[in-house]
Amino acid sequence: MASTDTSQDALARLAAVIESRKVANGGDPAASYVARLLHKGPDAFLKKIGEEATEVVMAAKDADHGADKAKIVYEVADLWFHCMIALAHYDLSPADVVAELERRAGTSGIEEKALRKVLAREGEVQ
Repeated sequence: MASTDTSQDALARLAAVIESRKVANGGDPAASYVARLLHKGPDAFLKKIGEEATEVVMAAKDADHGADKAKIVYEVADLWFHCMIALAHYDLSPADVVAELERRAGTSGIEEKALRKVLAREGEVQ
């Protein structure tokens, strides 16, 4: 298993490549899949995220019935990749996601969800 630092480095390197594919940074939609998705706009990459999420679910369901679990990893990689394109479009990075996960570390998921509901209700009242 890769260390967290190595994983973050790999994500940062991929994020830098994706960033370089933005048309504003010289990315060519005719020559780059990433540049083409970014050039087409959110509808294009958000559709891909939906497709890839569905493929993750299907791979997991297949694994429940004896299929190769490695297919889940393959599909999650596709999902993460397309999510990283969305992050780049919105000028966000994998580091932002990691920071949010670190912020949540040690917090009960049940408590976190309850807190979000309270904050949402307070926002409605104001």
